[in-house]
Amino acid sequence: MRITKGKVVGGQIVVEGEALSEGATVTILLADERTFALSAEDEAALLEAIAEADRGELLDAQDFLNQLP
Repeated sequence: MRITKGKVVGGQIVVEGEALSEGATVTILLADERTFALSAEDEAALLEAIAEADRGELLDAQDFLNQLP
């Protein structure tokens, strides 16, 4: 898993940097015209959280709410 950026040009997403392989599955997070930047540490934490979710290491919503003070 990796994070990359791109722009919509002519109705298609054009990715910055290295090309994606044909048929690659992508997930798109629309920034709603606001941008953000991640530090290398934040990007690593985000990728680890995604990997945990992919492994099924999830927290049930009710369990999460029960942990709130």
